[in-house]
Amino acid sequence: MALARGCFRLQRLKGRSSSEFLYYPTICISRLTSHQLSQFFTTAKRSTLSSAIISKAKRLNAKYEKFLEINFPRFYGIYSTFFRGFRLLYLDFKEVNGIRYKMANKGLKYNQLPYREMDKLRQFRRDVIKVIPVVLLAIPPFANYLVFVLMYFFPRQFLISHFWTHDQHQEFKEIYHSFRARVYPDAVSGLIKAASKVKDKQLKTQLLTLGNKVQDGIHPEIFQLHTVAKLFLGHPLAIRHIDTRQAEIFSRVMFLTPHMPSFILRHRIRSHIMEIRHLDQALNSLGLHELSEDELRNACYVRGLNSVHLNAAQCKDWLIKWLQLSKKLKDSEASLLLHSMVLLSINYLTKLPEKSK
Repeated sequence: MALARGCFRLQRLKGRSSSEFLYYPTICISRLTSHQLSQFFTTAKRSTLSSAIISKAKRLNAKYEKFLEINFPRFYGIYSTFFRGFRLLYLDFKEVNGIRYKMANKGLKYNQLPYREMDKLRQFRRDVIKVIPVVLLAIPPFANYLVFVLMYFFPRQFLISHFWTHDQHQEFKEIYHSFRARVYPDAVSGLIKAASKVKDKQLKTQLLTLGNKVQDGIHPEIFQLHTVAKLFLGHPLAIRHIDTRQAEIFSRVMFLTPHMPSFILRHRIRSHIMEIRHLDQALNSLGLHELSEDELRNACYVRGLNSVHLNAAQCKDWLIKWLQLSKKLKDSEASLLLHSMVLLSINYLTKLPEKSK
């Protein structure tokens, strides 16, 4: 409106003296600057100033990082890893919040999510559980300095995977797998011991044969596991019936603490193996061909196989067999899926050709 009134006044200036011409534009401009144009130009100046400050800060930061990289390469490696970790953690936090909002908004349960979202929630929860003790340790005054020292010297124990380098990822995964692989033979021995208590003679013989072959270094076939599936429905092989020693063993297999009462261990084991079963169902819907090489490796690793040095084809081959077993099992046969984390992993690497390992 101010602009229109100003233009109308300018039209009336035709044929008038220069003194009149100078008077009216002054009024016009004063009215314009007191309205929306003044606000527009002020906002534009602020925006330009902010952009200039951000650009300057980015240039200074780039120079600082270059200086560190040239003069303090080791410190620069730690510095860049930490900042990259914080960015990844922030992105994960945003993604998890979005998934939870979608679940609440649409009334979805965990097992109704797509594969990647389900896996993201599972891993983020584990990361949070690992971080909580570190955060509590840093609460007392000046304790945060101690925490930084511990993070530097013990990154595997005190840092989540977001803050690991690529080499640390491989190294630490191999270390963690070695912890669970130590109890794989004990898990097979426990299976054979439990098989001796089975009443059905035919199924008992088949399970004992399967267990003995695995002990001898032979990788089992999927049909052999399907044959004895019904034995894992009740005593002595169902999760609720496994003894305390087996509960501790399978807690280690699933990276859970074994230092709890046996009934809690059984509950946690069942909860985690059902998570894997739900992941299997979502993965069947998605298709293995949709996974990247890193996702294939991670899927194998979560299910008990040391996949750090396997290629995509080897991971896919193993997962195809795993999913063939998983999709034919019922929820009540989850104990067989649990035992298969050991049975399908313990000898798999030994049967591969030397060049492909």
